[in-house]
Amino acid sequence: MLTEANDIMVTINDTTLRDGEQTAGVAFSADEKIAIAEALSRAGVQELEIGIPVMGTAEIELIQAITHLHLPARLMAWGRMCESDLLAIARCNVNIVNLSIPVSDVQIKHKLGRDREWVLEQIQAFVPRALDLGFEVCVGGEDASRADSDFLLTVAATVQQAGAQRFRFADTLGLLDPFATYGRLNLLRQEVDIDLEMHAHNDLGLATANTLAAILAGATHANTTVNGLGERAGNAPLEEVVMSLRHLYSIESNIDTTQFPHISQLVAAASGRPVPVNKSIVGDAVFTHESGIHVDGIIKNPLNYEGFSPTEVGREHRTVLGKHSGSHSVIDAYAKLGLILSELEAHSLLNMIRIHAILTKCTPSVDDLKRFYLENAACTGMPS
Repeated sequence: MLTEANDIMVTINDTTLRDGEQTAGVAFSADEKIAIAEALSRAGVQELEIGIPVMGTAEIELIQAITHLHLPARLMAWGRMCESDLLAIARCNVNIVNLSIPVSDVQIKHKLGRDREWVLEQIQAFVPRALDLGFEVCVGGEDASRADSDFLLTVAATVQQAGAQRFRFADTLGLLDPFATYGRLNLLRQEVDIDLEMHAHNDLGLATANTLAAILAGATHANTTVNGLGERAGNAPLEEVVMSLRHLYSIESNIDTTQFPHISQLVAAASGRPVPVNKSIVGDAVFTHESGIHVDGIIKNPLNYEGFSPTEVGREHRTVLGKHSGSHSVIDAYAKLGLILSELEAHSLLNMIRIHAILTKCTPSVDDLKRFYLENAACTGMPS
């Protein structure tokens, strides 16, 4: 049975500083990591996965530097379920540890050279040790989406019996659709009482949809990254998950969404990965209108062509001139320059604007518009 959306509480666990940084070619500096952690926490993101201690002393020192900020967000470190990783994590003053272990037969056999029983034994051995160190424990089921269903339920039950507070379901290769995701998480929800976290990758472009499906099925936590940064096609974008929860299901994550543009640009600069102009929520082209029909509708009432107010995410709508503009848009644009056009002038200038857009692939600047006005006046003999 579908969970009532009004009864759902969701914790956002943002992994920009861990899985996001695992994007090929991305390497944050210490100052960049600290700035991103501060920005996310300031916006109200409840949990941050901030690094991989076994990478070495420099990584541990950076994790400690973030913990020393005493941010309101709870902090998590990531590691494999093995001796070396746990010893490295023990040197970090984080709140939560994610101990990751493969749970699909293909990875158990071909990555680890082990069997299912060994996986269960590792969980039984390492979860209590991490608890004894004072950490809250999340067990990450790597490649859970390809795991045998019965074995996955056994893993989750073992995780709970071992004393862990959370199980992370990882769609490591981004292979699921929302229907399969809902089914898998719903089975887990019926099997265990501990928290469930969805970790979705975007290889098929379904990371956000799968995260939402998991939440509706009973997941209590959602992994995200800013701008959808992450390995290969990336992870579920923070901004998409939060805004979708709000507008599709009236589920609030208590995050200040007006901070999204700043956080997005901060991560884009630090990662060297520019945000596509048509990226939902934070792309430059979002809330930008050119089509004459759309602009006319926006002028009459923004609700005609905007599903939610851009002010929710610290943005504002704007109109631009181009091939698909209408004469009313031209009149409006020139009025803002203090120039009142007749319908005849507007049609002449619209033709010049369309030619400009086709040749340059750009919208005309203010200087371009002034130049068109003067050229059109010279051609028609009208006073400028």
